Amino acid sequence: MIELKSENATVGIDAGELVSFMVDGHEFIHQKGSPGWRSSDTEMFPIIGPVNEAGFNVQVPRGNAVQDQHGLLRELEYKVSSQTKDSAVFTKHYKAGTPIKNSKYPEKSPKQWLMWPYSFGFEKSFSLKGQILEIVFTISGERDMPFMLGYHPAFKLHSDTPTLIANQKEISLDEVLEVGSRALQVKNCTSIKLQDEKDITIETEGFGHFMCWTEVRNMVCIEPISFYPYAVEQRDLYRGFQHLGDENAIFKVILRV
Repeated sequence: MIELKSENATVGIDAGELVSFMVDGHEFIHQKGSPGWRSSDTEMFPIIGPVNEAGFNVQVPRGNAVQDQHGLLRELEYKVSSQTKDSAVFTKHYKAGTPIKNSKYPEKSPKQWLMWPYSFGFEKSFSLKGQILEIVFTISGERDMPFMLGYHPAFKLHSDTPTLIANQKEISLDEVLEVGSRALQVKNCTSIKLQDEKDITIETEGFGHFMCWTEVRNMVCIEPISFYPYAVEQRDLYRGFQHLGDENAIFKVILRV
């Protein structure tokens, strides 16, 4: 476990996973073991969304890639590349065509192995400045590699009637619950405020959209995404890809209390 500290905030990171963001004794992150979700954050890469209806195949220029829901990045382990009292950097690397064991097999998926036909590097960095936590994702790899990126943090809810403010509109917890597993789409949005016992704002750069999900009343996932996967049929998921250029792709999430 790595802990970052500022004057009145602490951040807990477990193997690259944000497991705590506490400001003045108030915990903003969903705790593992609580109802709702077994994790507290994860990344969705190189695809977002389910692919079971497409036979777990995603169309890419190099043929078909075998993927499970939200991609294979989560099956790789982070390595710590640097650490200070208020920052930490984690990395993952993948070599094109390497079979990766699918942790959902056989209970939740018929695919034992996942594969992506491109090599890439993925960096996740945390920086704590006062009451502001900045998380930066840096994607490197082969030029023209297709990809989507989503960040999937879960926030702990302390009140009975929390509200999300997005594009100057209110979204109730009930509205998120009603959408169910598909997740509520929030188009063309770079900032969402969660109004609860204490407020937190999720600001983004590079993503462009959000989707919000929960199936319980004690947490809500507020997820920056580059593409909303339910906008197309699963076989057409390739329509949501962007492509790496000559420079690394950089995405930012800022948690501001």
